[in-house]
Amino acid sequence: MEELLAYLMQFEGLTNKGQQLVGRIVKETAVKKGAYFVEPGKICSSLGFVREGIFRSCYYNKFGDDFTRYFVYEGRFIGDIGGFIDQVASTEYIEAVTDARIYLLKREDFELLEHELPNWSTIFVKLNATVLENKMKAASNMLVQDAQTRYLHFLNHYPGLANRIPQSMLASYLGITPSSLSRIRRKIS
Repeated sequence: MEELLAYLMQFEGLTNKGQQLVGRIVKETAVKKGAYFVEPGKICSSLGFVREGIFRSCYYNKFGDDFTRYFVYEGRFIGDIGGFIDQVASTEYIEAVTDARIYLLKREDFELLEHELPNWSTIFVKLNATVLENKMKAASNMLVQDAQTRYLHFLNHYPGLANRIPQSMLASYLGITPSSLSRIRRKIS
C-alpha cells in the first residue's frame, strides 16, 4: 500500500486521514495472466494500481491480429480513465501479460474519496495529465524514430521490461515483426 500512497503523494499531499481512507477502501487483488481488466464495449468500473506484474493496452483488427499500444507495469495505474470518469464504454482491451497483483479502486470508492477528500479531484487531474503526457511522448517517438531507435528507447525507458514480456507483444508495440525484432537484437548485442 505504501507504493500507492507514495505515488499519489507526488501529485498532491494527502492528509493522514486521507491516507487512512485510501488504505481502507483500496483492496489488493490478483489478476491472472491473459485476463482482461478492461474490454471494448464495457464501461470500466474500476481502476487498478499495479503492485506486481505487467499489463498491456491492445486492440484486435478484423482478422484477429493484436496490436499493443502500451505497457503498464509496477507503480502505475491501469484502466480506461476517460471511460471510468465519464462512464462510457471502452474501445480497447487491457490485458494481464503476467500474473499480477493490483490495488483495486471501484467507481463507488472513487466517488467516496471525491466526497471525503477535498483535494482528491486535484490529485486525479494531475495524475491523468501526467499519464496523458507520457502517452503522447511515446506515440510521438513511435512516429518519428526507426525501429532500432524505438527499441533502444524502449530499453532505456523501461529497463528490464523487455525480458519480462513476450517478444511478439514487444514487436507489436514497436510496430515491427518478431523476426525484425530478433534481427535488431542480434545487431546491437
